Amino acid sequence: MREDGEAEVVVTPCENGPLLVRGAVRITTQDGESIEAGRRTIALCRCGASAVKPFCDGSHKAVGFTAGSGPDRPRD
Repeated sequence: MREDGEAEVVVTPCENGPLLVRGAVRITTQDGESIEAGRRTIALCRCGASAVKPFCDGSHKAVGFTAGSGPDRPRD
């Protein structure tokens, strides 16, 4: 919970996997159409190989996707 009482959304990059998003988040297309998440914890694709984008379907394992959990370099 944030100090203002709003529920916090937490995004966790999983090493060699998706972005886990926990909390009440609204997902839309770039045109503003809603994409139904169906749950409060979702996995978003980072590898680009998912057949159910923007959600993860585990394809990162088959394509050998690699990425750390933290930033590659400090942000400026």
